[in-house]
This record gives sequence, structure tokens and C-alpha cells, in this order.
Amino acid sequence: MPPPADIVKVAIEWPKAFPKLMEIDQKKPLSAIIKEVCEGWSLGNHENFALQIADATNFYITEKNRNDIKNGSILRLTTSPYQTAVQLHERIQSSSMDAKLEALKDLANASRDITFAQEFINLDGISLLTQMVESGTERYQKLQKIMKPCFGDLLSFTLTAFVELMDHGIVSWDTFSVAFIKKIASFVNKAALDTAVLQRSLAILESMVLNSQDLYHKVAQEITIGQLIPHLQGTDQDIQTYTIAVINALFLKAPEEKRQFDEHIVDILNCPLTEMAHILAQKQLRSIILSNVIRSTTPINDEMAHQLYVLQVLTFNLLEDRMMTKMDPQDQAQRDIIFELRRIAFDVECEPNSGSIEKRKSMYTRDYKKLGFINHVNPAVDFTQIPPGMLALDNMLYFAKHHQDAYIRIVLENSSREDKHECPFGRSSIELTKMLCEILKVGELPSENCHDFHPMFFTHDRSFEEFFCICIQLLNKTWKEMRATSEDFNKVMQVVREQIMRALTLKPNSLDQFKSRLQNLSYTEILKIRQSERMNQEDFQSRPILELREKIQPEIMELIKQQRLNRLCEGTCFRKISSRRRQDKFWYCRLSPNHKVLHYGDLEESPQGEVPHDSLQDKLPVADIKAVITGKDCPHMKEKGALKQNKEVLELAFSVLYESDEYLNFIAPDKHEYCVWTDGLNALLGKEMTSDYTKSDMDTLLSMEMKLRLLDLENIQIPEAPPPIPKEPSNYDFVYDCN
Repeated sequence: MPPPADIVKVAIEWPKAFPKLMEIDQKKPLSAIIKEVCEGWSLGNHENFALQIADATNFYITEKNRNDIKNGSILRLTTSPYQTAVQLHERIQSSSMDAKLEALKDLANASRDITFAQEFINLDGISLLTQMVESGTERYQKLQKIMKPCFGDLLSFTLTAFVELMDHGIVSWDTFSVAFIKKIASFVNKAALDTAVLQRSLAILESMVLNSQDLYHKVAQEITIGQLIPHLQGTDQDIQTYTIAVINALFLKAPEEKRQFDEHIVDILNCPLTEMAHILAQKQLRSIILSNVIRSTTPINDEMAHQLYVLQVLTFNLLEDRMMTKMDPQDQAQRDIIFELRRIAFDVECEPNSGSIEKRKSMYTRDYKKLGFINHVNPAVDFTQIPPGMLALDNMLYFAKHHQDAYIRIVLENSSREDKHECPFGRSSIELTKMLCEILKVGELPSENCHDFHPMFFTHDRSFEEFFCICIQLLNKTWKEMRATSEDFNKVMQVVREQIMRALTLKPNSLDQFKSRLQNLSYTEILKIRQSERMNQEDFQSRPILELREKIQPEIMELIKQQRLNRLCEGTCFRKISSRRRQDKFWYCRLSPNHKVLHYGDLEESPQGEVPHDSLQDKLPVADIKAVITGKDCPHMKEKGALKQNKEVLELAFSVLYESDEYLNFIAPDKHEYCVWTDGLNALLGKEMTSDYTKSDMDTLLSMEMKLRLLDLENIQIPEAPPPIPKEPSNYDFVYDCN
């Protein structure tokens, strides 16, 4: 007979004693269990003791997490969180430097547990640590020079403990003094400093900026680009990652007016980071990131890839203001840009007094038509559409000035063609700019999970404009290859989009490499690719074939359903989204083989294979699930956060509602896993599987099954209607009598 569900069999350790095997009744108060354990070893004052999980985490057992204890767990009897906090609070103030160092090391480890952290913070421990940082740094540096090398760890452990305590979100970041911020900033500004201290200091500055608008202003005034550059020039990728993370955090929190480039600031390296455009626009920093990070011999890890992706997104988001700015047809300065495009293309000077007004208007109209504007009389109207707004005009002017020969060739080439065959440069530029903004997601916040950066965008100071220049030449080339007319404009744009997306998928290292990849993706090559894909997904439309499809479809759907449920049985590792990415916490969820229970539980690190059911502490019966909720309706997506409300994370979020108002919240690692889990959960609830992945699988499997069944009918014409049934014969004399 199995033991009651509330009884858990565990081993409990106590120093200098043999471990005890015990049965814990989960219905009993935790204090009563601790008292029973203490009495077994003849220990008094049981209120001064607590139970810990005896593993690398050493987390305390509380009433909240006691259900995580499973059969076979090893626990440890230890001093209570309050007693430990009091002891460490006293020990870190010891006059003995060796004792102080050991105490800070213990504090850094213990601070990962939220129960201990709460007790230590209640003793005003955060203030004590900040005072130690503010006042003890000079003394630490002197001791480091004249005494043991171990003193180099003193400040490191202090800052580590501080970071761990603050990560629990118990104390507001707004409570820290300017003196503390200056001290942390000074650690970043010093070249020869302990690596661990520098890493923790950069992490603290990043958290300060992300969690407090007030601290953003204070931090931004203390740090300059010139002070951050040496950290990027080193070989330690972790330090480089933290440095770029600080830049990203400052840039993300910068007010709109501070993100724009100010031409009057000359001393770029010493300007504060409130002038955020200088971080990304000036040449030295970009080239340092390119040469020391992207083109380094050290492979780029996931965290660095994410930070480079964020930097790329924030760089392109500088374009949002121009993208969403309509042109004012009455603004003479803006109209002068259009005049400049005309002057460069046709090598004419705008002389206001030459000829009559009608003649000048006629001349302008003719030239604007050659330039490919929709409105020949007043081209400014073409730029009132947002997006792309004024950004399209900026791109056209950049192309005309920096690639003048190509610009003139395209305009003159098209103006010499018949009207219906000309590729309208103005209209093409506007639509292309809009398309590029969609591809690069200009104006969207960076995703928490994405690592998709493109090295080529770090190779040029005006990468977006150069990207446009390559693509507008591609568009003109594709137009000629397609022998397109004005009616084919949208078809050409679709082909160009496909060419660009396929070239970007290959992750070219430079703009020249991107250009050469596009050369290989001519219109003819795109047609071949499309033809190949069409043959693989051929869809017959005759009635007999459609009837056969309908007959096969339920079998295929059942096959997809079984695959989804099998994948849920294998399980998936999910990452817990926190305010700081580098302290990733994982949890695993899988379906039981009988499809009746979801098993889930926390993990220390990302697993290499499947996690067995018995190592997952929590269970959720499938019968208790009421609904599956997705997107912005999920409770964990309603929380406020800088990076949580972006579109991509919303698309990966789903929750399982059980009982009355209890939720199990998920954020899938990618779109594929999101589709697998939402499909599988809907299948368990008897609901339809509606994900894009299911539609894709259905099309692929159905196409394969159809081809297999029709294999013997190759080159045989299948009639639209079944052949008529012949009339009954006049007699049945032809029937053979077996008797």
C-alpha cells in the first residue's frame, strides 16, 4: 500500500552526528517538525534552528516552499535565517581582515536565499554594505598593496552580496546616495582593477539605470564613453558584455531628446552618456566593438549576442523619429532637399527668375515625373505618409550624395524607358524604406529572448543608409530582370523583400558580402527556389483530389495530435524572466506518459537531456485545467517592465488556468516550442489545435500522403467527375456458374 501523499521520507543531517531518516507529515506546522528534529539530537531552543535543502543552493525550507520537498530529499538542520543574519551582520564588521573576508564570502553565498535576505535586510544590512563600500575602499586598496593577495576579494564579495540581496526586489533602488553611486562609478572608471569588482560594479550600474529613472540621470553624469572604451578593448568577454549592457541600459532609459545627435558637442569621448546618440553614432566606439568583440577570435556567447542585438535594435530605433515625421509641404528647407535631388540628377541649377512661371512649373513637373514621384506637381505630398515619412527623403538624399553615379544612372536609365516600363525611383524609395523598417523592426522594443544581430550593421557609421543604397540598386536590377511595368510594382517589391530576407538569413559579415549574396539571388534564382518549393508543396485542386484530402485530413490531424502529446511527455526547459538576465533560473515541465498529470519544478541549470518525473516536485492534474490563455491576457504579461511588454515576448507567453484563479505561467524559448505546448494543451482539453505550426505540419504531411497515394497515377489524367455507371445488361447469361 503506497504511503499517504502528505508523508515525505527524508534524511536530515546535523554536523558531527549521523544523519537521521524521518517521515515528515506535511500537515504539521514546520515549527513542530523542527522541534521534533531538535529533540532527537537533544538540542534546546528549537526556534533558533531551521531546515535547509542540502545541495549547492542551501535554500531554507519555509511554509511557502515546503511542498518542494520530495521523497528521498536530504535536508540539513542549521541555524535559523534570523540567527545566521545576526551572526553575519556582526562578523562582517570584524577588525580581523581574514575573518571579515570569510564572513563576506559566506554572506555572498547566503544572500541568494530570499528568506535569509529578508532577515539580513531587516537588520539594515544593505546600509551597512553601502557604508563599507563608501568608506572602506581606500583602506582596502592600501591593504591590497602591502598584505596578502586575498584582500583583492574583499570588495568583490561585498559587491556580490549587495547584488544578490538587491536582486530579490525587497529594497527600492531609489534609496541609494550619490556618494555610493560615485563610488561604484569610480570602480568602473579605474583601468587596473580586480576583474570581479569591475564585473559587479557594471552589473550594479545596469540595475540602477533599469530600475530607477532618477538613478539613470545620476549614473549617466558619472560615466563617459572614454571610460568605458578600455573595458571593450580587453579580452574578457564577460566584462565586454557587462559594458555593452550598461550602454544599452542607459540608452533604453534615455529621454527622447537625449537620444538625438548634437553637432555642437565636440569632445565626444568625455561627453556624459546622457548624450546617447554619441554612444552609437561616433566612429571610435563602433569600430572598437567591431574589432574587439564581433571580429574577436573568441566565439560570441548567447549573452553577448543578445546585448549586440539590443544595441542594434536601439541604434535603428534612432530612426523612428524621422520615420514618423510627415513632411510639411510648406516647409522651404524640406522642399530644398527635393530641389537638391533634382539638381544632382539632371545637373540643373534652380534659377527662380528664368522663364515664365508656367514654363518653370512645366519643367519641374517633367523632372519630378522622371524622378518617379507619384505627385508630379508637389512631390512633398508623397512624404506625408507615415511610416516612412521623412526617413525616405533622408535615404534618397544620402544615396544621391554618396553614390552619385549610381543615383544618376538609375534616374536617367528609367527616364529613357517607356512610361509603363520605368521603375519610379521616388515611389520605389518610399516603399523600400518602409519595407526595410519593417524587416529591421524600427520602433519596436528589443526582445528578451533574441540573439539575432547582424555583424554587417556594425561595419559602417551610416549602416541603415548604406543598406538602403544597396537595396535600391537591387530593386532597379530586379525590375529590369522581371521586365516589369507599373502594374507589377507590388510583385517586384515582394520579390525584392524575398531577396533581402534570404540574404540576411545568411548573416553576411559586411555590407559588401551582403551585396555579393544579393547578386547570387537574381530574379531567375528566386523563380527556381519558388518552383522547387512549389513542387515540394504541390496542391492539386481537382474535385477527386479534394475529396481524398478531406478523407485523409482527420488521420493526419490525429497524427499531429499524438506528436504534440509525445513532445509534451518529453518536456521542455523554460527560463524564468527576471530583471537581470545573467542570473538565469530555469524550470522544467513535462506531461506524464498516461497524459493525466503535468509534472514541473525548478532547475539549477539548463538540462542536457530529459528530466525524469520523480525529480520534478510539483504536479498539476490535467483534469483541473480550465483553460489555456495566450499573449497579453496572461497574468505575467500584465506586469510592468522595460522589456516585458514587447511584441516578441507577448507572442511566446501562455498560461494554464486551474482551479478558480490559479495560473501556471510559461514563456516559451521560441515560437516552435510555443506552438507545440499550446497545441498539446488544447489537445488535452479536447479543443482545436490552431497554431501556425499545426497548419504547416498539416500542409506538409497531407502533401506527402497525397503524393504517396497518387504515385501509381503519374501521367494519368484524373477526370473532374467520376465516370458514369453503365446501364444494367439485358441478361446475366455471361455470369459463370461455379457449380
